[in-house]
Amino acid sequence: MAWVVSADDAAHGGGLHATPLPLLARSDESGRILHIVGHFARHNPQVAALQRQPQALFLFLGPHGYVSPSWMADRSQAPTWNYASMRCHARVRFHTDEARLQADVRALVDHHEAGRPESWQVDDMGERYEQLSQGIIGFEADVTDVLGRFKLGQDERDDVYLDIMRGLAGEPGGSPDLLDWMRMFNPLRDV
Repeated sequence: MAWVVSADDAAHGGGLHATPLPLLARSDESGRILHIVGHFARHNPQVAALQRQPQALFLFLGPHGYVSPSWMADRSQAPTWNYASMRCHARVRFHTDEARLQADVRALVDHHEAGRPESWQVDDMGERYEQLSQGIIGFEADVTDVLGRFKLGQDERDDVYLDIMRGLAGEPGGSPDLLDWMRMFNPLRDV
């Protein structure tokens, strides 16, 4: 899920558009993101704006959470926020190829249904799927720049890092995803 942000040209009032969309990334063998694939509702005004001016910013926010100094033995620490984020600049190209749109929608559904018991398939909708699919337009965005930002405790002293991990683990409604990402970015410092 990402926010797709774009600007309209001055002839159409300028301004910014932003739409949250579920997306799929297509990468090369090394994992570098080359394309972002998704679809908009056809009636979304951002579609016309992107057709006129196809540059967009895709903003992804991964796990995140508040880090309280109350968890730390060193009370001189300040509160902070740990997070994972990524920003992709891309050029958006809409397509009207029905077969391609259907393949992209099926790929998105299959990705999210994978591993579920009694997983749902597009064909389960029957005739309703064809009716609903008339209301969307597919796109592929060619990624031109990627900036990831990961503030996951990697710069903390060992004692402070361990206090953060214990605090997050014990926090009511804590973020297991944030704990997992902190472990992934700090594999030799696990609690």
